[in-house]
Amino acid sequence: MFELLGITPQSLVAQLLIGLINGSFYALLSLGLAVIFGLLNVINFTHGAQYMLGAMLTWIGLNELGNWLGIEDGFQVSYFVMLLVAPLLVGAFSIVLEKTMLKRLYHLDHLYGLLLTFGCALVIEGLFRHWYGVLGESYPVPEMLEGGLRVSGLYLPYYRLWVVALALIVCFGTWYFIERTKLGSMLRAGTENPKLLQAFGVNVPLMITLTYGAGCALAAFAGVLAAPIYQVTAVMGSNLIIVVFAVVVIGGMGSIAGSIVTGLALGVIEGLTKVFYPEASSVSIFVIMILVLLFKPAGLFGKVR
Repeated sequence: MFELLGITPQSLVAQLLIGLINGSFYALLSLGLAVIFGLLNVINFTHGAQYMLGAMLTWIGLNELGNWLGIEDGFQVSYFVMLLVAPLLVGAFSIVLEKTMLKRLYHLDHLYGLLLTFGCALVIEGLFRHWYGVLGESYPVPEMLEGGLRVSGLYLPYYRLWVVALALIVCFGTWYFIERTKLGSMLRAGTENPKLLQAFGVNVPLMITLTYGAGCALAAFAGVLAAPIYQVTAVMGSNLIIVVFAVVVIGGMGSIAGSIVTGLALGVIEGLTKVFYPEASSVSIFVIMILVLLFKPAGLFGKVR
């Protein structure tokens, strides 16, 4: 049947794999946004810049950190170290942002938090555009993950499989932590009745701060995973964040499960669209968003607030 349409099974499976990889990034990024909005009611427009920071810090660790520290002989920080360090650094930076600026706006309308985080994203992106320009920098695939599998005429790179597997593990782990653990139930309770939770001795402001930092760290984690696949550039976050916001809207603002399922599904749908109707691939997600907003404004998994 596919041959009649001029499509080979190999090209179809290849696009499905590409869609699944893109969907993994959509899921990770929208998960961080959903955590922040669902638990803090903050629309975090800095998310794209934090994704870029994760990738950029990874590239700097491999290429420039030795020069900064005055260490010769090509001192480098490995990919696997940055997979842990970059999210921690971006999370710490985000905690400072939350403590110094964002917390002052919690009692105001959501629009003020959106404008503040959007402004911060422009400042961060502008600084890195000034230092590194807009041309992309390549990051090599880690030596341990080079090569791939050949299955029925298809070549499946190990690194792509690693990204999909690791993204699924992190997404499921985050969902399980928030929905199935005692600390996760405390986080959810803190959004509904923070004063009651404080009466039981829980430090709600600290919990909110750490939640924001963890949500931003997820964006940086996605950035580290993206570095060997996409070009590392100062504008890589702004090119992706609009699509990710569409994913969050479709899944339901604040829905953890909705972000994961919708992110993966839309990545696959986008990949299939590139096979059957390539001209519509760049707008397919937004068409779906319009239809969802028309018939289910709260999103597929969301609840009316």
